[in-house]
Amino acid sequence: MSMAVVGMIAGMALGFAGYFGGFGAFLLVAALGAIGFVTGRFLEGDLELGDFFRSRDDRRR
Repeated sequence: MSMAVVGMIAGMALGFAGYFGGFGAFLLVAALGAIGFVTGRFLEGDLELGDFFRSRDDRRR
């Protein structure tokens, strides 16, 4: 599945949540989507847990 299709599905889900559930549901769906995205990237090996806890100076080296 291409990233464009995934983005379209995510946008439609956020739109439905905002229309039927209001702004609170929109924020909940967006937050859970972001958590799911980060978890998926972590499980695929694209992210490491240390990436979230390093200071800026360590990344430049």
